Amino acid sequence: MTAAPSVRRGDDCGAWAVVVLRGEVDLALAPALRGIIDTLIADRRARMVLDLEDVSFMDSSALGVLVYAMRRADALGGALRLAAPCEPVRRMLEVTGLDTVIQVFAGVRAACDHPRL
Repeated sequence: MTAAPSVRRGDDCGAWAVVVLRGEVDLALAPALRGIIDTLIADRRARMVLDLEDVSFMDSSALGVLVYAMRRADALGGALRLAAPCEPVRRMLEVTGLDTVIQVFAGVRAACDHPRL
């Protein structure tokens, strides 16, 4: 059974703000994700980890929000990191080349503990 689509702030992980996504992240969920990103940026929280462990699918609108978040974080000297994408999401990141500009980690803790911005 696929998780119901949702996005929410998770518990911070050290200096990193964690955003938890579930289900299919598509055109319907992309505005909510962008809203959370905008709130974090407004609060000068430019180190962000997106927890993708329970994400089964991402469409191009979601990928657009990832690029938006990466650029906004970079502009403030921060970074966007992705944690625990499933194989289909990982493949989409590879096909689009996003895995070369956004760091991908096995889990949230690994993303938060990695020393390099």
